[in-house]
Amino acid sequence: MKVNGVEYRTIWVDDDGWRVKIIDQTRLPHEFNVITLTTADDAARAISTMMVRGAPLIGATTAYGICLAMRHDASDTALDQAYKLLKHTRPTAVNLQWALNAMRQALNKVEETHRVDAAYAFAAKICSADIATNQAIGRHGFELLRKIASNKPAGTPVNILTHCNAGWLATVDWGTATAPIYTAHNAGSLVHVWVDETRPRNQGAALTAFEFNQQGIPHTVIADNLGGHLMQHGEVDLCIVGTDRTTAQGDVANKIGTYLKALAAKDNGVPFYVALPSSTIDWSIGDGLNEIPIEQRASDEVTHITGRNEEGKLTTVQLTPDGSDAANYAFDVTPARLISGLITERGISEASASGLAALFPEHAKLSR
Repeated sequence: MKVNGVEYRTIWVDDDGWRVKIIDQTRLPHEFNVITLTTADDAARAISTMMVRGAPLIGATTAYGICLAMRHDASDTALDQAYKLLKHTRPTAVNLQWALNAMRQALNKVEETHRVDAAYAFAAKICSADIATNQAIGRHGFELLRKIASNKPAGTPVNILTHCNAGWLATVDWGTATAPIYTAHNAGSLVHVWVDETRPRNQGAALTAFEFNQQGIPHTVIADNLGGHLMQHGEVDLCIVGTDRTTAQGDVANKIGTYLKALAAKDNGVPFYVALPSSTIDWSIGDGLNEIPIEQRASDEVTHITGRNEEGKLTTVQLTPDGSDAANYAFDVTPARLISGLITERGISEASASGLAALFPEHAKLSR
């Protein structure tokens, strides 16, 4: 995707061949800063502080964190230490564990003297696979948008509601929930997106809106609680959201508030789709409500908010009275029964064990 007309991935290796570059998403949309990672500690800090976020990008950053660790020390002990360090940065996104396991499995087969090159090569492979996967999600989701557009009056856009940021900033490129939108826009189809602000970290207002501004996607930022009203009045043709972890039975964990959107969509007959790469599916669990760990973050993300003041500087202000407690559950689980379909790189499936098994039989066998 582009920023100020220049194409960027969200993570890349510097010209020196080893340092890793990321976009500091905590400064967006008002400041575009590129940060350099040189150690596994840097990668862990970037993940835990949400300079990078989104399940696929967390996985990619984890992979490069292992690369940086190997560059400093390619021993088995260092590999195990980096694995443990990165494992505990974010608990909900399954891509983190997936990337860690993939990197360790690949490097265990390589002698220490060749591990650095092998690590960087494998991390690059993970990133390239993510882009190809998201492009495929875009193609399958675009067909869905075309069908909806065919039933609308000519010249009117397909109105899509999304929640949080499942865009290119949450992946290496293209995004998951946004991939069908970008594909449709690039093909000349008319789309308009209702962008939930997504409290408390405002990933919709800050990140999704930033993306859409840069790519020229028509959109409107809305308060989180407006979505149900828009659905009641026929202003939403479908919802597309992302997911940080999907169970083998089709339950999904996504940013807090997703469940409420799914309930409103069900009540109003609005299709509710989840876009996801298969790396986000946790084949080891079935019951999302009871088996997916839900991250609880610091209360100051709720009690305070950061924005640009009149002088153009980023400023953090307190919203709540002194002495008020705040709860900050980062994710909720949407049951499969509320989901119209799962948009994957292999096609669109029913949100069920049988639906996923039909698309991914090799994984379904292992989950039994």
